[in-house]
Parts: sequence; C-alpha cells; structure tokens
Amino acid sequence: MPYKNIIVEKKEQIGILKVNRPEKLNAVNIETILEIESAMQEFNQNKEVLVVIITGEGKSFVSGSDISKLVQMDSLQAREYSQIGQRVLSFIENMEKPVIAAVNGYALGSGCELCMACDIRVASEKAKFGQPEVKLGLIPGHAGTQRLARLVGIGKAKELIFTGDIISAQQALNIGLVNKVVAPESLMDEAIALAKKIIEVGPTAVRLAKTVINRGIDANLTTANSYETEAFSILFSTEEAREGMKAFLEKRKPDWNK
Repeated sequence: MPYKNIIVEKKEQIGILKVNRPEKLNAVNIETILEIESAMQEFNQNKEVLVVIITGEGKSFVSGSDISKLVQMDSLQAREYSQIGQRVLSFIENMEKPVIAAVNGYALGSGCELCMACDIRVASEKAKFGQPEVKLGLIPGHAGTQRLARLVGIGKAKELIFTGDIISAQQALNIGLVNKVVAPESLMDEAIALAKKIIEVGPTAVRLAKTVINRGIDANLTTANSYETEAFSILFSTEEAREGMKAFLEKRKPDWNK
C-alpha cells in the first residue's frame, strides 16, 4: 500500500522501512506511527522476508514526536498517543522476525524508543541518543522509561531521563544501548551484512530464540528455563533442525528450504 511518511522496500529476504519526514527531522505523529505499524505487520506476514531493517531518511533516524502536534493534545489525546506508540513498539519488539535498527542520526524521544524496541541496534558515528522529554516538562510516553532501564540499567536510565542529556553513538555503545558503531557511509552495508548473517541460519530457530528471550527476560529463572526447554524440544520436530544437523555432519551448507 502507498505510504506518506515512510518508504518501504524489499531487498531479497530483507525488508527495509525508512522513516521519511526529513523536513521534520523524521519526527513522528500518529499517522506516521500507524504507517510504521501497518508496514511492520506486512513484513511479518510476508514469508519471503526473514529480517527487517528500520532506518531514517536524511540526518535523522527519528528526532522524537512532532511537538507541533503534541502541544495541541489534552490529557485524553495524550493517553491515546502513548497507548498507540506503546502498542506499535510492542509489536515490533515481539514480532517473530528479527528487527535491526540502523540509526543514521538523531534518535531522540520517540526515536530512541523506536530503536530500543528493535532487537539489534547498529549506529552511525553521527548518531545521537536521548530521552529529552523532561526539557519539555514531559516524560517518555512510548515505553522509554521501561526499555531504557532494562537495556542500560536503572541508574543510567534515571540519569539520562532525569537530565534529558543527549549522548553520542560511542557513549551509547559504552552503556549497552547500541550493539555496534560504524562510519556513516558503512551503516546500511553493516546492517544488511548483519541481516544476511541471520538469514543464513535456521529461520524457525531464530524466531523461537527471539520469543524465548523476550518472554523469559522478565520471568524468574526457573520459568524462563522452562520456556527454553519447550522451544528447544519443539525444534526437534521440524525438518529445519534435521536438515541443520545433517548438513553439519555432512560438512555442507544447510538448505533451509527443504
């Protein structure tokens, strides 16, 4: 379907979603968030797509929410906006297919929240991260208070959210907010190379691994381990696992399409 605020394409088995509001530094409004939701649902349902990359057009990944829209909201509208954003990011976090954030520039507010909902974050050296909502007299509304603490620890998350400080890509790497920092001109190549590495392994195994990690992270260890055992054993009923083990013993590359 045609989109106004995003660009969607498919390269082989990789889906690419690019936020495309460069005149607003890719700041998002409800319309943009709903377009992201629709495109990610389509990617999740497309059997030809195994990995998705999210990035931004121009100098920004997503610079935050469109303040010109926020300033018009009352409490009920703000509640709905928060709920919609949390719903969409929860879908991205929990959809079966791995999602890579290729953070090309500003990832602030809703942009930082969007990249945190992705499974892996690759950042350009020019990228900037932060939750500066307190500078507007607000707090993060798209689960930033929750995901940031889970990614970087409660103390560092409180520091960043309480001060609204914006940090560099290298600082984000140092605290575990991103997985890798690369030269700006190499960003998409690195993200695509990472996606291709994931595509080379068992697709069902990757999907179940993502599910187990996400379900187990907030559970006690005994419960989380039971999730792992169930997923591990289920894979033994698949042709994929049989092919993977057989290919290893035969010293050949597995054919996951068998």
